[in-house]
Amino acid sequence: MPDRERWHVAQQGASEERAHPRPDDPSSIAGYEPSQHGAVARPGFLDLVVVPGRGVPSPGADDEGRDRVARTFETIRVEAADGVGRITLNRPEKLNAISATMLRELHDALWDADEDTSVHCLVVAGEGRAFCAGYDLTPLQQGGDDPVERRGSRSFDDDTWQMERSQRLRMAVFDMHKPVIAQVHGYCLAGGTDLATLCDMLICADDARFGFPPGRDLGVLPTQMWLYHVGPQWAKRLLMTGDTVSGAEAAQLGLALKSVPADLLAAEVDGLARRLALVDRELLAANKRVVNLGLELMGARTMQRLAVEIDARGHLAESAVAFRRTAAEEGLREALRRRDAPFGDGRARVVGPELRDDDGNLVDPPSP
Repeated sequence: MPDRERWHVAQQGASEERAHPRPDDPSSIAGYEPSQHGAVARPGFLDLVVVPGRGVPSPGADDEGRDRVARTFETIRVEAADGVGRITLNRPEKLNAISATMLRELHDALWDADEDTSVHCLVVAGEGRAFCAGYDLTPLQQGGDDPVERRGSRSFDDDTWQMERSQRLRMAVFDMHKPVIAQVHGYCLAGGTDLATLCDMLICADDARFGFPPGRDLGVLPTQMWLYHVGPQWAKRLLMTGDTVSGAEAAQLGLALKSVPADLLAAEVDGLARRLALVDRELLAANKRVVNLGLELMGARTMQRLAVEIDARGHLAESAVAFRRTAAEEGLREALRRRDAPFGDGRARVVGPELRDDDGNLVDPPSP
């Protein structure tokens, strides 16, 4: 396969696109953006980060004498008021698919907010009609001017190395001291669930869709928090088939704290965030830390390291090789169509029998 058509599958959850969109189909192609090498500045959360349209703060120096230089983010929007910080994934045309640039910007913004003493908690949401449809899964364009021969993802070790780098960025949500609420609407698929399930609390719309369709042919979630939220049986049921559940069903399973009607979601999250903002930030940090340490005692952190390596193993499966070949030769849309067509509407049913028509779509059971 030519280098220009190589696929970076270390971050294997795709923003889902199919040839024939269905109600649970994001139908988006996302452009993968290569990681940026080199040091990244760490400005403060509010006085240093520029919200588009809100002006540029004056340069100065922080308490340690470092230069404080304002910057803008390309893929997220950052704002704060009354003790609540808000980070909005801002690639609505890609259903907020996570690129390497977005992942790094999200990591930096999270730590900036954690350092800002005026912020007590954060909300992470998505712009447009989805929270996040997954990781970008378009060809990685190789730069021709880089004199350094850098790792790709051809070997097991290189693949693992790439995903470990991404995981270190994602784990900021879990490791930072302040609580983070995921506000989920629309699609929360594949890599979107990586981000959402690392948050301290997840509140979603009743009609949101959660799932991991790449489990059908690409690999394993590189962030494995499903087990801790829904238990082993439902984790297997959903991850092995790639089927999706609604927001209301996610709340039934424990994947979400609760679900509410879509038109009440923003107010519900805002109400909880404002209650958290009433509490001393150091007490919030202490309570988050003790629960997260309990998860670590149950193996949660080791599980994340293992998930990355097992995902790299999954990338060696014949189905994963075939997916990449089809995507390179016939396009991502066709590769996803072939993967998902046999699964009908791609939905699971949490309560009651899963009766399906000949096309694999769920149908309601007959009335008694």
